[in-house]
Amino acid sequence: MNEFDLIARLTRSLPSNESVVTGPGDDCAVLDLGVPDKLVLFKTDAVVEGIHFTRETPPEKVGRKALARCLSDIAAMAGTPTAALVTIALPKDFDVAFVSQIYEGMKELAEKYRVAIVGGETTTNPGRILISISLLGIVDRDRQILRAGAKVGDAIFVTGELGGSLAGKHLDFEPRLEEGRWLAAHFKIHAMLDVSDGLAGDLRHILKAAKVGAELLKSALPVSRAARLHSREPASGQKPAALAALTDGEDFELLFTVAGKDAVKLLDAWRKKFPHVKLSCIGKIVAGDGIVLRDKTSSHKLAAHGYEHFT
Repeated sequence: MNEFDLIARLTRSLPSNESVVTGPGDDCAVLDLGVPDKLVLFKTDAVVEGIHFTRETPPEKVGRKALARCLSDIAAMAGTPTAALVTIALPKDFDVAFVSQIYEGMKELAEKYRVAIVGGETTTNPGRILISISLLGIVDRDRQILRAGAKVGDAIFVTGELGGSLAGKHLDFEPRLEEGRWLAAHFKIHAMLDVSDGLAGDLRHILKAAKVGAELLKSALPVSRAARLHSREPASGQKPAALAALTDGEDFELLFTVAGKDAVKLLDAWRKKFPHVKLSCIGKIVAGDGIVLRDKTSSHKLAAHGYEHFT
């Protein structure tokens, strides 16, 4: 059973109540708590030693990453983060200085985005460090963006560059909070999420929610320099650069769809607003299912997926 099969099984019959606008299955839960003109976003995420970082990772970057992952999900809903709780589980022989530096990295990012850290929990965990963040945010009632909503004919866009995140980006990425809010304020974005498990896997969440397919143009994929360099290394088994861009994960860029008629206008406006952040139109939403990858001479159904736990 892979990660998404398990999630589907565990969330099939969870209790709900009248405050729930959007429950399991999106980047954040969306709650209506009676705040005038606002909905509340609620997100939790965890980083685990040996999976998301190692004991050799600079501790301040561990803390930064733990919070930034949640901020990226708030960005994907076009929201503004407000307050966080931090749970940290430590082995009994933990290094106090290392743990203190984890919090320094977290605090620095929280201050940058005006996020209050309002408490949490400490506990033991044999053998490795685990950090779990619970984050609240808000979004205008008429501007929340979900994964569902993609329509046939939509253009598919992604911010930044993809692939090769282990070269450093997975620790240093900037959550696209301003970009997400700007998109929601200026265009009718049909679906959006953040690319955390790889484009090939995360795009499928959008497609499944809308019961549609996608065509991607291989030459349009914004492959990072790190992925290109890594693909040229002489060691056997290295991924081709385009495959790395599709499957590596931990890019934390925004992936979204918008009506095809708005694509050129959006690109022009984006370049004026965010001249230092790349935006690429990588394909379109089509009828059917799955992902077709096209190049100049051929096309094929994409079998590759992104990162999945338990596989």
